[in-house]
Amino acid sequence: MTAQATKKSGNLFIISAPSGAGKTTLVRTLVASMPKLQVSISHTTRQRRPDETDGSDYHFVDVNRFERLIAQGRFLEYARVFDHYYGTSKSWVEEQLQAGTDIILEIDWQGARQVRRRMPAALGIFVLPPSHASLAARLRERGDDEEAIKRRMRDARTEIDHYKEYEFLVVNDALEAALEELGAIIRALRNGYAQQQDYFDAFAQRILRDAQ
Repeated sequence: MTAQATKKSGNLFIISAPSGAGKTTLVRTLVASMPKLQVSISHTTRQRRPDETDGSDYHFVDVNRFERLIAQGRFLEYARVFDHYYGTSKSWVEEQLQAGTDIILEIDWQGARQVRRRMPAALGIFVLPPSHASLAARLRERGDDEEAIKRRMRDARTEIDHYKEYEFLVVNDALEAALEELGAIIRALRNGYAQQQDYFDAFAQRILRDAQ
């Protein structure tokens, strides 16, 4: 039996949603309640805010450092948003998966495409709002001004248009129900043969050898 097959490996989950669909609340709540599940910590070139901690909220680096990492192929995905870079460390994700930890990437459909090119086994979950009206209402409840709401609603239409690129869809109408569905997906795939082939092959072969 190989060392890799003695334990289950982690799964890489991509979770995407339009702004206001409640993705961040769902993910944070789920991670707090489910062991061996972690959200990836991105690298960014934007300035650290007073309430943020380096290495916990983000890995804060300067532009030169970030661009060197790009040139070295160190990112699983990256993007430039409003003059700042954001990216996911490929080596960190691989280390966590090998250790048996499931990793969640909270990224948009463009980042999801980058990840799938590098890690085709990544599993996509798209979070949908219950309706167009509820999405606008949630943005207003958040305190966004009308101009920002209009922009985010336009962006939401583009994001939602890519829902077919994801393996699973969760409608976030009621938080508890959406949490249960999201958790059920992750728990099921921890025992999926396609995801844990090495582990289950070694396990079954050991039983068969013992039965001889």
